[in-house]
Amino acid sequence: MTTRWLFGDQLGPHFADDHSGRLLMVEARSVFRRRRFHRAKAHLVLSAMRHRAAELGDRLTYVQADTYTEVIRQHDDVEVIHPTSYAALRLVEQLGARVLEPRGFATARDDFERWADGRGAKRLLMEDFYRRARRAHGVLMDDGEPAGGRWNFDHDNRQPPPKGATTLGVTEPWWPTEDDIDAEVRADLDRWERDGDVTFLGRDGPRRFAATRTEALTALDHFVEHRLPEFGAHEDAILEGDPWMAHSLVSAPMNLGLLDPLEVVERAETAYRSEAAPIASVEGFTRQVIGWRDYVWHLYWHQGDDYRHQNALAADKDIPRWFAELDPDATDARCLSHTLEQLAAYGWTHHIPRLMVLGSYALQRGWQPAQVTDWFHRAFVDGYDWVMVPNVVGMSQHADGGVMATKPYTSGGAYINTMSDHCGSCRFNPKVRVGEDACPFTAGYWWFLDRHRDAFAGNHRMSRAVQGLDRLKDLAELIEQEDARG
Repeated sequence: MTTRWLFGDQLGPHFADDHSGRLLMVEARSVFRRRRFHRAKAHLVLSAMRHRAAELGDRLTYVQADTYTEVIRQHDDVEVIHPTSYAALRLVEQLGARVLEPRGFATARDDFERWADGRGAKRLLMEDFYRRARRAHGVLMDDGEPAGGRWNFDHDNRQPPPKGATTLGVTEPWWPTEDDIDAEVRADLDRWERDGDVTFLGRDGPRRFAATRTEALTALDHFVEHRLPEFGAHEDAILEGDPWMAHSLVSAPMNLGLLDPLEVVERAETAYRSEAAPIASVEGFTRQVIGWRDYVWHLYWHQGDDYRHQNALAADKDIPRWFAELDPDATDARCLSHTLEQLAAYGWTHHIPRLMVLGSYALQRGWQPAQVTDWFHRAFVDGYDWVMVPNVVGMSQHADGGVMATKPYTSGGAYINTMSDHCGSCRFNPKVRVGEDACPFTAGYWWFLDRHRDAFAGNHRMSRAVQGLDRLKDLAELIEQEDARG
């Protein structure tokens, strides 16, 4: 009888319900010994795996072992739904398991490849992929046209936070209630740390993200009913007193396989059709789920395993220990300190702190993109290899030379000042680039541009910024300052 081996990110019914034979799940401690993950991430993944084992009962054999290999070699006929990383795929193939088609994404792999092949020399633009997915799945479509008369409501969805506000004032996210399985996981992690087997980043608890299918559906329904209407307008904004803003918090359960992306966007579309949520919010959320998320998944496989080693800007510095360890007290830059503190506490921040604070700082400082990618993977509860390689190598660090984005995603302090309330309590001034009050993002932006002047001179989206270097009378002083700051 065939045994289906389920990985820890294949926990929803769509990974098991079509199989009548035995199910197998392996909890391999070596995963945590090899790499230093966020404690909250380790807790979430193990809690989700053990909850799924409890749900499946006698259908599933749950094995706690040191490695996958020692368990799988005891089984003769094993099948696996396509894993989500190159490393896992290599392991599965080495162990002789039969690999089934991937699940958990809206667009099939062969469909994406047909689209990519048909592009010829044209870039694989996410916007084009997203519109194609909307058409293919009939999501937010009215008689062949996009609902609301437009494909893209980004212009409506990039507003700064409300002036003077400390929170968005939306209903708080739904939070799971921990149970005996969570307590058992926490006790095991504590014991492993005491024994010196593993170490972790950050802090753990209480669990903030869904670990079961029921919890995930509850979190999704709560978001759609109470938070989705306010999601769009301020999805790029940051408020120190409101870490969650109006975000869904379903990326973690989705990436554990507890939710299917099409059911997620169908629930959001139902809210739009019933006039419970505006089109701008629903379109922005849909774009994240079956647009960006699927696009990143497919680029991960389309670009090949060598994509992770891209380093077009020849960034060669190591990530400093304070950043790697999530130490908020090591920097006076309020945006950076606050983001590291939030990450240490929750293993999560939304996409703008990731991209325009953490990622932008790493890019400006010239840290090795492979190190940055690995750090993002380990530090975020929703981070997986397929998620972080394209997002960091391509989007965040511009290490692929422009495959994903035509220009680097970085800015001076002015952007952070506009889109957040960080700068008001920061000792640095976002308008100052040289001297004691110089904002490390403002100075770092020009320092970065100067180092890569030749690379960006011919980029039509960067040429004006590059030309601006020649107008800086204090450029030499700025470079000396940032070289010293490192």
